Amino acid sequence: MYPDKFHLTKEQNRCFAKKNLVRLVFTNSRFEGVNTTLPQTQTIIDGMSAAGVSIDDSNVIVQLKRGWQYVIREDKALSLKIGQNINLLVARYDSLDPGSFRTGSVTVELGNDKGEWKPQEVDFFNNLMQKDTSVTDKAMTLMYHNMRNQLFWDGNKRTATLAANKLMIDHGAGLINVPLDKRDVWNNLISKYYLSGDMKTLKDWTYVNGIQGVTFDHKQNLPKPDINPEDYE
Repeated sequence: MYPDKFHLTKEQNRCFAKKNLVRLVFTNSRFEGVNTTLPQTQTIIDGMSAAGVSIDDSNVIVQLKRGWQYVIREDKALSLKIGQNINLLVARYDSLDPGSFRTGSVTVELGNDKGEWKPQEVDFFNNLMQKDTSVTDKAMTLMYHNMRNQLFWDGNKRTATLAANKLMIDHGAGLINVPLDKRDVWNNLISKYYLSGDMKTLKDWTYVNGIQGVTFDHKQNLPKPDINPEDYE
């Protein structure tokens, strides 16, 4: 189920993510309630202040940029420790204890027993990584599981999204990025999932609407470069 749609090399996937860094940060920040425009997001990522954007919103954007840069550059395979590192970055200015697993109960009760770090999360992660299924399937499962279980004090949605995309990038499977024009549908689906614990409908929808990448047509008889770039370093 959910076969990988894209088959890139790790470096190609990294390049694809870097090329779309501003758009990825823009989308992620909008899902966090930051209402900047794409040009404002670009300005902030470039290291300048944007008129009308609060310090808090600017911090969210800057730390998302740093989080994306980390998952793009990190050579080590995804682990719970890398998840902590991601949270340390993206939730640096709005978490009670950035990078640390939650050890208390949730503030708002949703009618389930979720909301704090449990030792079985180690087994869940290890079992998922060893499961005989596609990378895309694993990434979606990890992302939505971690969002619902709220392993960290804050920034769980951002952390889960970047961790899932770290897995996608490492295996050349593209990126998970829900388009803004479909945000209302996604919000409705994830709200239902938070209450039910059944992510199948949400994963089905995400697979159709939220998996992005690039496909190369190598069959075309097009000219190729005939130099070695290393000769010009």
